[in-house]
Formats: sequence, structure tokens, C-alpha cells
Amino acid sequence: MQKLNFPTYSFRFKNSENKVSIFDVIRKKFVILQPEEWVRQHCVHYLIEVKKYPISLINVEKELKVNDLKKRYDIVVFNTDGSIHLIVECKAPKIIIKQDTFDQIARYNLVLNATYLMVTNGINHYYCNMDFDAEQYHFLKDIPEYTK
Repeated sequence: MQKLNFPTYSFRFKNSENKVSIFDVIRKKFVILQPEEWVRQHCVHYLIEVKKYPISLINVEKELKVNDLKKRYDIVVFNTDGSIHLIVECKAPKIIIKQDTFDQIARYNLVLNATYLMVTNGINHYYCNMDFDAEQYHFLKDIPEYTK
């Protein structure tokens, strides 16, 4: 798999029926290693190891309803009160992040009301802080580290 713009992490891999799987520490299972999954797993480890978010507050690949449509988010980080701190949208490295990617995560956030948004293709990372009063987001250099 391609080298990404994240620190280097050690992953567990498994090969079965000529398919490589990677262990997801959040879902506690092996998942097929696709380019987007490679980015998602790096991002999960970044949130845990660099940003110090507890594993117990991170959720991966869950379904949500947006305007009666079933969608799946990549990563959500909760606050201890159950509200949502961060939504992460992961794309494969070959996908160029454009306005439609931000529109997608903004639509998800109409339902989830996260304080922060992150969009990454593993090469380029974009971070935003939501301003709900003005109904807009502001770009940041990074997302904050976990604080209790």
C-alpha cells in the first residue's frame, strides 16, 4: 500500500483467500484492506496515538440517516457526554478532495452536529471548526488534542 502523510504505525495484517485484511482496533476485527481502509486505519491510529483520543470514544463505519437516505460515516469521535466532537471523512489516496467532499461531510453534520470536521485522503488533510450560529465552517491547521 501507498505511503501516507501520517506517522508510521504498526498494523496487524492477515492474508486469507488471496485478500489482505487489516485489524481495526475500534471494530476489533480484521477488515479487507482497500485504499480507503488504509487511510481510515492510519487516521484512527493518528487520533489515538497522536491526538490522545480514547478508543472508547471512537466509532468507525456506522450508519446514519440523512434526509431519509442511509449513509455511513467513516470515523466519529464522541465527547464524554455522548455529543459528537469530530467527524472524519476518509477517501482513497487517488481521490482528489474537492468541494463535493466538504458538502458530503457537511450534510452528515446536519444530523450529527459535530464541533470539528476532518477530511483526508491520507495525503492531504483538512480540518474545520463548525460555527453553527453563522452556518459555516472555518478551516484550521489541525484538530485539537483530546482534553477531558
